[in-house]
Parts: sequence; structure tokens; C-alpha cells
Amino acid sequence: MTNPSLLPFFQPRGVAIVGASSCPEKLGYGVVRNLIRSGYAGAVHFVNPKGGEILSRPVYRSLDEVPDPVDLAVLVVPAPAAPETLRACGERGIRAAVLVSGGFRETGPEGAALEEACVRVAKEYGIRMIGPNCIGILDTHLPLDTTFLPPPPPQAGEIAFISHSGAICAAIVDWSLREGFGFSRLVSLGNQADVNESEILPLVAADEHTSVVTMYLESVSDGRAFVEAARRVVREKPILALKVGRSKSGQRAASSHTGAMAGAEAAYDAAFAKTGVLRADTVEEMYDWARALAWSPLPAGKRIAILTNAGGPGVIAADALEMNGLDLAALSESTRERLRALLPPAASIRNPVDMLASASARDYAESLAAILQDEAVDGALVILPPPPMYPAEDAADAMIPVIHESEKPVLLVLMGGAQIAEAAARFRAAKIPDYPFPERAAAALGKMYARAAFLRLPEEDAAEEIDGEAVRAALQTLPAEGWLDADSADALMRAAGIPTAPMRLARDAEEARRLAEDTGFPLAMKIASPDILHKSDIGGVLLNVRSAAEAAEGFAMLTARAQTRRPRARLEGVYLQKMIPEGQEVILGAVQDSQFGALMMFGSGGVEAEGVKDVSFALAPLSAREAKEMMEKTWAGRKLKGYRNLPPADFDAARQILQRLAALADAFPEIAEVEINPLRVLREGASAVDVRVKMRKL
Repeated sequence: MTNPSLLPFFQPRGVAIVGASSCPEKLGYGVVRNLIRSGYAGAVHFVNPKGGEILSRPVYRSLDEVPDPVDLAVLVVPAPAAPETLRACGERGIRAAVLVSGGFRETGPEGAALEEACVRVAKEYGIRMIGPNCIGILDTHLPLDTTFLPPPPPQAGEIAFISHSGAICAAIVDWSLREGFGFSRLVSLGNQADVNESEILPLVAADEHTSVVTMYLESVSDGRAFVEAARRVVREKPILALKVGRSKSGQRAASSHTGAMAGAEAAYDAAFAKTGVLRADTVEEMYDWARALAWSPLPAGKRIAILTNAGGPGVIAADALEMNGLDLAALSESTRERLRALLPPAASIRNPVDMLASASARDYAESLAAILQDEAVDGALVILPPPPMYPAEDAADAMIPVIHESEKPVLLVLMGGAQIAEAAARFRAAKIPDYPFPERAAAALGKMYARAAFLRLPEEDAAEEIDGEAVRAALQTLPAEGWLDADSADALMRAAGIPTAPMRLARDAEEARRLAEDTGFPLAMKIASPDILHKSDIGGVLLNVRSAAEAAEGFAMLTARAQTRRPRARLEGVYLQKMIPEGQEVILGAVQDSQFGALMMFGSGGVEAEGVKDVSFALAPLSAREAKEMMEKTWAGRKLKGYRNLPPADFDAARQILQRLAALADAFPEIAEVEINPLRVLREGASAVDVRVKMRKL
């Protein structure tokens, strides 16, 4: 849902440029030039204390003099003047402003103070502000251009771009002119002192000319708001994101396996997966995908046919398709008969279809038509190196009508340089995506299939519910921060409906003997210390204890090991726990991410957790489908269904516990970290063997 306060940015009746300049070397001139050249049909007002004229238009000395209508201001003023200029906008009744100027938070404490002053003034007057430190906004279809980008402007197109970086905007716009694609709307957000990516996303996506939204993100201002906005938009239009800053230096420092492995990028990956946002690794990749999604229909399946006039590129394409999760289509006998009648005897009529170097423009067009009419084909990848006997553009002209008539996607691979340049220009003018090599085309087809598969998913089923009142009651008896003891962690799990194997604390050998007899055999014994989190690392675990005497001896052995190997650790005693039957062991975890909330982990458990790193992440809460997919991404989850001589375990029981843990972490953010390692999954049912919980004050 679009925020009405943002509408003036793309529906202004009049625009005032404050800081307009007649000097071509100044940004104030660049904004003036671009707004006039854009052909914007609303009122245009220039403001500068010097007055005079710019481009034969009057310059007002203050906003007070500007006549109606004006509901958008573009401020190109020195940073120290920005707060008072915003105040003047507020007094004039202008409620939308683009603060182009730099010199704010990005420069240090003084600039940050100026930015805060701008925000205070904007809030006082109800002004929505984009920037500061941005290049402005652009709509090629309205048209409206408030940027200072050098000419020529971008072509009108179907791809929107939201960027945290102004320099990236400038570079991509210039590059797009060479690559032959255009933009619908462009928003440079700068420092995001007010309007951020989550707010502007629905407004940009709501544009009727926008087919795809691309985003350059250095972070997100509010993770939960971004997830909510993206989930609403992505069902209607694809979102592609280039999120930078993947380095390990941003990884969270934490003492649990979950916290140690759940770096910030895992949270972003989980957020994009939950919302259906497609994450690109490079700018080139993002726009490879964007052009395909904007210009081509989605495939009904993943069966792709390759049409080529050379064997080598066809093999490269076949490998690339498989690497991107696609299949080579098995052409029907009737299609092969049609191809056999069209092509020379030496041609290969199986997929990839190799027409040989002598293939004519007609061969390309008629063979492509035959392939696309095959019900076993969901899309086509056509490879066109420079034909030896005629211009490549002849093949382009012959194929374009065939591609436009088909409801299946067709991507072109134009291999070469000068000899295929005109063919590329014709395909681009016809809005048919082309790529220089098969790998890039195959990757784009893979994302098209991923998008189609996402849209076929049903609306989310309900997340697993827990007894919130029972959990609240349990939390009231627990410490507000720090790691919980085993009894407290066990009580919290039981309140959330997660089955556990209760542990009992023995403080001396005699108590260990007595508790062992009460609990029953066989037993597991574990050292109890708030300073020893990974007990097996110091030999602090004994299994298959089968008598009270062994329990007493085990107590002495475990405490002696702990005192020797961790002499400074506080020892509370030894936990006794009834042994759970043999089963498969997995790890479940949750850690509170500062941006996105509870981040869930599932994977191989026990001592393998960090060594193997067979884990997957997802954001809470989890639907049954999301939990199942999360588990099946790991070998630990897949082998729960049985593997060779390994009998099946209760996959659904583990899934339900994962969902309950996600519901617990999502509903109670005061739980900083929780980890079940291992969760033993039996033939029927599952039980948490070891649970660790860390609390925090909110």
C-alpha cells in the first residue's frame, strides 16, 4: 500500500528548485537543465536569492514569492542552509522535498548534527524528505527529472531502480544506454534521513510502466518493514536486489553455534528468500535478469530447448542450463520430423539443435517456430554467432516475429562483436533480451523459472502456534539476562510445547547416586557450569551410565576433568538425564538479528554442528512449507527420510518442533539466543537432548 504522503514525489503539480543556478558547472544548473529537458508538464519555479533569469525563466528570490502550484521542492543549497530552507518549504506549504546537497552524516559529527536538524524541521512541518546526499528522482514516463545526471537521460523503459548510491545511479544510467534498456522510475535515496527503501518500494512498484524493480542496497533501515513491503510487492512485480557488504567482518560475535554461524548476510539471504526477492551478486547479473523478466513471458516449466548453428556453444549452453536448475527439453518425434525436413542431413535434430554453420535466416526462424510449438518445450535459448554467408541482422529480422507470437520465453545469445552489433540493436528495439555468452542467458532463464515457481506457491499456511500465556508465565520466573541453567531452559521449552529429556542436577557424588536410581538407566551425565558452554570439548559428557555406582564415579570423573581443563570455571555439579533411544541428531537454533528479528537455523547436530556447517537459515515465523524447505536444504534434513541402511526418522515431528521454536523466538524477542543441540529425531517423535537459552533485557 502506497503511503499518500509520498505521492507528491511522482505526482507533483509544480516543482521548485531552490538553489537553481545559471552556471553550467554547478549542480543547481544540472537540476534546472534536466527538469526543463525532461518535458515535465507541471509548473516549474526557480529560486535563488540573487534573482534574475535562468533559461529565459524568472528566478524568485525566496519561496514566499513562488506562485501556486508547487508541492515538490528540490534543494540544492549548502548543508548549513538546509534546515532553514526546509523550514521555508514548510511555511510555504510544500510537503515533499528532495535534499540533493551533501555535507551531512557522511562527513562526520558536524554533518550528522545538521542532518538531525533537517529531520526535526521536516517532522515539525510534516515534510517528507528524500536524501540528503542524493542525486534526486526521475520518471521517464511522466516525465520528470529532478537529478543532476549528465545528459543524455536514460531511455524510457520498464525497469525501476532504487539506490542507496548516487554514483551507482549515474554509472548504470550511462551503461544502460549502451546496453539498450531503459528505466521507468529512478530514486536515489542518499542518507535516508527520512524516506527509506521500504517506504519508497511500494510507490515505485505501483507505477503502471514498471515491470521490474531493481535495488542497490548497502543495508536496510528497518528489516521487518522491508520484509513486509517486499512481500506485498513481489507477488505483483519481481524485485531484484544487489546487497553489498558481504564481508566476514560484519559477522555477529556470539558464543552459540547458531550465533557464530549466523552472520548478517545469512539474515539478508533469509529475508530475500522469505519475500521472494531475487538476490544478484553483480550489477551486470541484476540487469541480465531484469531485462529477461521485463521483456519475456515466464516459462511454464524448466524444459529448455537450445537452437544453434555451432556445436561448441550448444554444449556450453547445455552445461549452463543444468547449472542453473533447468533441464534440456526432450523434443517430440513430430518436432524432430519437422526439423529433419527443414535442415541438412548432417544437422543434429536432438536438443541442442545444431543447424550447422550453413543455417540461413529462414532456418533459424522456421526451426525456432517448430521448437516453440512443441508441448515438451517451456522456453528456448537461441545462439547466433556471426553467420558466415549473410548478416546476423537478417536472422534477427526473421526470428523477431516468431518470438513475439510465442507465449514462451526466448533468450538470444549473440556471440561476437561488430558483426552482431546490428542484430543486437534490432532485438533490443523489439524488447527481446540478448546476451554475449550462453552462461549469462542460462542464468537469466534460471531466475525466470525461479520467479515462475515462486508465483505458483500457495499463499502461506499458518505458522505453528504456541501457548503464549504458558511461555509468559515461565519467563516471569527466569533471569532477565544471561544464559539460563538447564532446569530453566527445560521449563521454557516445555511451556512452548517442545519435548525435552529433563535434566536433574546433582551437587555431589552421593546426590548423583540417589538421582540416578530415581531417574532410571541408562543415563547421560553432563558437567554443569555456566562457564563451560560446549561440554564435550573438555570431556564433560558421559553416556550409557548403567548403575548408581557408575553415576557416583562419573560425578567424580567429570568434576575432576573440569577442574583440570577449566580451572577457573564455576562448577555447579553434574546433570543427569535419561538416555533417549538411538535416532538421528540435528541442531535447531534461533538468534535475534538486529534488523530482521528471529533468524532460525537447522542442520547437522551434535559435535558436527560447526565442523560440517551443514546448515540453513530462515526468518521466523515459519510456515510448514518454509520449515520443510529449510530442512530439505540440508543433508541432515534430507536423510531424516532415510538413506541406504539409515532408517527413516520422524521428519514431521522435527519440522513441528522447528516451527514451534520459530514461533517462540518470534513472539518473545527477549530470548536472545536459543539452541537445541542435539534434537534427537526418533522413528516416532523427537526430543531435545541439550537446550541452551540466553536472555536479554529489551
